Amino acid sequence: MTENRKEAEDRIEGKNAVMEALKAGRPIDKLYIARGEQDKALRFIIQKGKAAGAVVSEVDRRKLDAMSVTHAHQGVIAVAALREYVTVADILAVAEERGEPPLLVICDEISDPHNLGAIIRTAECSGAHGVIIPKHRSAGVTAVVEKTSAGAAEHMAVARVGNLASALEELKAAGVWIYGTAADGERTLWETELTGPCAVVIGSEGSGMSRLTREKCDFLLSIPLKGKVSSLNASAAAAVVLYEALRQRTE
Repeated sequence: MTENRKEAEDRIEGKNAVMEALKAGRPIDKLYIARGEQDKALRFIIQKGKAAGAVVSEVDRRKLDAMSVTHAHQGVIAVAALREYVTVADILAVAEERGEPPLLVICDEISDPHNLGAIIRTAECSGAHGVIIPKHRSAGVTAVVEKTSAGAAEHMAVARVGNLASALEELKAAGVWIYGTAADGERTLWETELTGPCAVVIGSEGSGMSRLTREKCDFLLSIPLKGKVSSLNASAAAAVVLYEALRQRTE
């Protein structure tokens, strides 16, 4: 199956189709609504979508035209989630059930679904207990992410939160230390102990961690680099840190 076909299967187009999907309780990741065209049906869709946790974006109608497969979107396209998201507490419960100190990955505005899929795959393979993503300015768990994760998304607990800073505070209250990845980290990865309860923050592909997220971190760690390029791809950085955590935890 091609990636374009996978993306098409994510999408539900047209007022009636989207409305019925919401009524049936189908998990919706994002709703794209034509800007300035909110009739009664679209207002109902927006209300139901927000109540169900979907991210609602008003966009130019030309964007909807470009996204549309049916060419009959009627001003609304929904992107279906692969499955329902869990809570931060659910992820901590997974660690408790395994009798292990929590190990989580926090994706700070990872917008590329291929990067998110690769991070989820590495998290599952390295024994992490869950991944946290923000609602806004982030890819969601869709069919493209599932494909890139090579099926790992089916086995990995993923929480999507409205406020990442609040989620970090919730983790801290549960005794989890927050480690942010940054080029100017005060310690290198090799000098950082990751055997206790910890959450690793991976910043966005372009600008890294946001200011507020960075301020919430307990520690900033850097990944040693020997080449001329100043940083790793987000999913590669996640893999390096998670496997160092796995190495430490299995010694």
